Amino acid sequence: MATVKLIQVKEDILADNSQAATSLRGDLRRKGVFLLNLMAAPGAGKTSLIRETAAQLSKDLRLAVMEADIDSTVDAEALIQSGVHAIQLHTGGLCHLDAAMVRQGLAELDLSAWDAVILENVGNLVCPAEFDTGAVKSVAILSVPEGDDKPLKYPLMFQTVDAVVVNKTDYLSLAAFDLIAFGDRVRRLNPMVPIFEVSCRTGDGLKPWMDWFQSAVREWIRG
Repeated sequence: MATVKLIQVKEDILADNSQAATSLRGDLRRKGVFLLNLMAAPGAGKTSLIRETAAQLSKDLRLAVMEADIDSTVDAEALIQSGVHAIQLHTGGLCHLDAAMVRQGLAELDLSAWDAVILENVGNLVCPAEFDTGAVKSVAILSVPEGDDKPLKYPLMFQTVDAVVVNKTDYLSLAAFDLIAFGDRVRRLNPMVPIFEVSCRTGDGLKPWMDWFQSAVREWIRG
């Protein structure tokens, strides 16, 4: 059975999160490390997208993962078994991560060994959108079975991200998901945001997502 390094993270309620996030990004810039904050509801496919991204870009990028959950080590174990370097963060019951908590997690990684770190945030579409984690970019994943109305219900999530991934497009023939309506709803909130339509199961649409991610990492590292 895979061995997972577990770090208990606690929220520093006295910290100014915005200032802490800015400071963290500055440290990441100086160290030449890119941090991606990946947010989605449970079951949307965060871990699957991370696994595919790590597998396809392993020759070009040194990639580590921080898995965040209220409890359990299931996702970190799955990534480790697939050959991805991953650690698990437990939030002590909190439904989000903030910059101070992310810094605690990063302290357990040798950042000199990595070009990029993906943070899989706690699974929901509400709390994670409210906290700047110190990430360079933030991405929201929505799966087809969840429905195309989620930008109407959770506007802050789609307003604040740098990219949106629609996952499980292989279910489009089975679900009443209108890609055009979804895109219109997202772009009313975030006009220039790229939207990637993918299936981690079949591999369809993954290349544009990989290209975007790799370009973002290289741009950040170049400064």
